[in-house]
Amino acid sequence: MNAPAPPYTITDRGLKLAVRLTPKAGRTRIEGLAAEARGGSVIKVAVTATPENGKANTALIKLLAKEWRISKTSIAIERGATARRKTLAIAGDGKALAQRLAVWLQARDD
Repeated sequence: MNAPAPPYTITDRGLKLAVRLTPKAGRTRIEGLAAEARGGSVIKVAVTATPENGKANTALIKLLAKEWRISKTSIAIERGATARRKTLAIAGDGKALAQRLAVWLQARDD
């Protein structure tokens, strides 16, 4: 069985990242990688914030920025602002960001 595709794609402006967000969770955390039915994958994230007035989205961006040591302003929700399944745009050097994310994902699997 083939491994799922990574949860990100490199763009000319940075990365696009697939995320599945669970609001109103017991604690805020990055749960890891999850395979999707279509062969791709997403990063599963849980936040304690409610999905009202963008609070869960703000908590998501804050968590990812802290975990990956990038600025919050470099992360934007491109699609799915009101859905659990989101596409985030991360501004910067796409190849360098992809390499950092691949190393981070590998370290989480170990």
